[in-house]
Amino acid sequence: MNDARSKTLITVDELARLVAARIPFVLLDVTDEQGGAPNDRPKIPGALSVHLATDFSGKPTPAAGRRPLPDVSDLQAKARAWGIRSDSVVVVYDNSSGAQACRAWWTLRWAGLANVRVLDGGYGAWITTDRPSSNHVATHAALAGDVVLTSGGMPTISAEQAAALATQSALFDARPRASYVGDPAKPGTGHIPGAIHATAGDNIADGTFKPSDELRARFWSLGADGSKKIGVYCGSGNAAAHAVAAMCAVGIEAALYVGSWSAWSADPSRPVATGPGPG
Repeated sequence: MNDARSKTLITVDELARLVAARIPFVLLDVTDEQGGAPNDRPKIPGALSVHLATDFSGKPTPAAGRRPLPDVSDLQAKARAWGIRSDSVVVVYDNSSGAQACRAWWTLRWAGLANVRVLDGGYGAWITTDRPSSNHVATHAALAGDVVLTSGGMPTISAEQAAALATQSALFDARPRASYVGDPAKPGTGHIPGAIHATAGDNIADGTFKPSDELRARFWSLGADGSKKIGVYCGSGNAAAHAVAAMCAVGIEAALYVGSWSAWSADPSRPVATGPGPG
């Protein structure tokens, strides 16, 4: 595994070796909203239950979008309750597409944590290899951490910067095709004019991230060849974070438009393109 990929992703075999070696690490089981999935659903033993809406996001507003950045002091308090220290290894996963785990990964990296990795394939990859599971519910570690978080560890862009990238450099839309194309008869659907469709789902094969050479070839074909700044957005920032993680795994930096379409479409003065092309 290349260095960039190993700093972004961790395989189930690597995670199992951490467990067997009794190396201390923090394992977070991520769901989007509290109540969105049963708290006592099967999970990897030792995982703490966390939620994007309440643990990794600020209060949603039309201007900031559905999943805005959290106050870094609030996130720090949460991270300490999860037992995170400045030198902690943190592993995040979900039981869905990986977008929720990637958004948690991105937010912790944005807050200054360097050693955070996404479990490649999530809970599905773990359980298909006949690993153990647990229905135990825990939201706090037995021993509190002392991590100090600082914002700015990952690049972000505003709506204005996203619009500029779409015309002057490259802006990727990580949503499914139907969301990108939109419907001219339905206000608020479509994409940011000039954005390139690059759905996050195409970074996955058989439930895990594609090999690095395939990911690199895909992003280069879309214009992420290292010669220009790249921005990414989706509906509320989750799938876009997944795309950022895929690029990070092959050494490509991309900035996240955190408000994404939920913020862009809330302002009726902003232009909208529909159809299969950037427009």
